[in-house]
Amino acid sequence: MKLLLHVCCAPCSVSCIPFLREEGIELSLFWYNPNIHPYTEYTKRRDTVIQHTKNLDLNLIMEDQYGLRDFIRALEEEKSLQGSGHSWFDFPQRCKYCYRLRMEKTALATKENGCDAFCTTLLISPYQNHELLKEEAERAAEKYQTSFLYRDFRPLFREGQRKARTLGLYMQKYCGCIFSEKP
Repeated sequence: MKLLLHVCCAPCSVSCIPFLREEGIELSLFWYNPNIHPYTEYTKRRDTVIQHTKNLDLNLIMEDQYGLRDFIRALEEEKSLQGSGHSWFDFPQRCKYCYRLRMEKTALATKENGCDAFCTTLLISPYQNHELLKEEAERAAEKYQTSFLYRDFRPLFREGQRKARTLGLYMQKYCGCIFSEKP
């Protein structure tokens, strides 16, 4: 099977890649994360993914777009449609929109690059909403007539973080969006 693996950052990919390779899956990685803020954080993560991918001799497909303005504008539209009076820090739909945006772009890239299915390294994080992420990925797969391969990578999280530190990879302290940066 040819799989397109959406990569949110290099540390999250460290344990996912060998796990999928052990299943005999042929991998290409996909970088698309317009939610990451600020720009310096975006470039650190992007550049770390590029170097890590080269070290592993994997194909990397990139949508290199620092899209904060478009991301915030679209979130504002989404929030207005929901009729929410919540602040952005309390608005639960922001993660749903972010998952939808990235999973749709990944599903489309899966189709365009001749892959059989897609997955995401976001599934390694115990801090992500797995059910919502899975729902959005499955919806995107249906929309673009491809397949989503669900794997619960969470048991690999701590070991992956340890390995990423050993490899000297840049380690971020928040998911990436401007809202998650607030303590």
